[in-house]
Amino acid sequence: MKLYKTTQGIIIEKDGNFYLSDAQNWDVYVNRDNLFEEISTEVQQLTNIDWDFTGIVAPINQQEIWASGVTYMRSREARMDESKDSGGADFYARVYEAERPELFFKSSAARCVGTGEKVRIRKDSKWNVPEPELTLFATSSGKIVGYTVGNDMSSRDIEGENPLYLPQAKSYDKAAAIGPCLYVPKDKIDANTQISIAIVRENNTVFEGNISINRIKRSFDELVGYLFREMSFPHGAYLMTGTGIVPDNNFTLLAGDVVNITIEGIGTLSNEVA
Repeated sequence: MKLYKTTQGIIIEKDGNFYLSDAQNWDVYVNRDNLFEEISTEVQQLTNIDWDFTGIVAPINQQEIWASGVTYMRSREARMDESKDSGGADFYARVYEAERPELFFKSSAARCVGTGEKVRIRKDSKWNVPEPELTLFATSSGKIVGYTVGNDMSSRDIEGENPLYLPQAKSYDKAAAIGPCLYVPKDKIDANTQISIAIVRENNTVFEGNISINRIKRSFDELVGYLFREMSFPHGAYLMTGTGIVPDNNFTLLAGDVVNITIEGIGTLSNEVA
């Protein structure tokens, strides 16, 4: 099942049918450990509606968005390469093999955008890329109950200059996009699920790639477990799980580019770059 946060309210998609939930509070609604079962019961009491996917907003209200780094080999290689001149390359090699994962704060809800909205590149950066990532949703108890598509916009030249500049490279207005929905399956997401990205510039695809989430080094439960070790999330939290698709070093985003990130079973997150 899929949950869409819209200007009309919470819309449920099940078996190709759409239902408008009576619930009004997104934070309370999604923050349930038995979310799939409760939605399944709820739709039995609702009448399906006609809906054309208008009014979708980012599936977030008071949740925070966190992110994991260096979880795929390709990300490790890219981060080492961009940091070699600063002497920081060894840090990324170490964290890839370390017991403790890299976790960092990505975005508040106010700085996040949904599908169809514009993401941004920093004005003080010359090397910017999107990072397509499966994004987990965990309840306040730390249980993973849903998934969405995430775009972790990144300024590679700022991060490469010094690893301590990571927050500036990763966290700024409209540097995070999630959506189009919160996918709530009965069981864990299939490990063979594919993530793909296509970047369109003036009607031409200038970069594309794909990867299976089974290429990730760490388990999702492990990543969420570390995130929740010493922090509480009263409304649940989103966690981007890292990227395995990184453009070549000669590529940078330009204003007007359109980034389309698709994850099987979830949908496509589409954002123009400003």
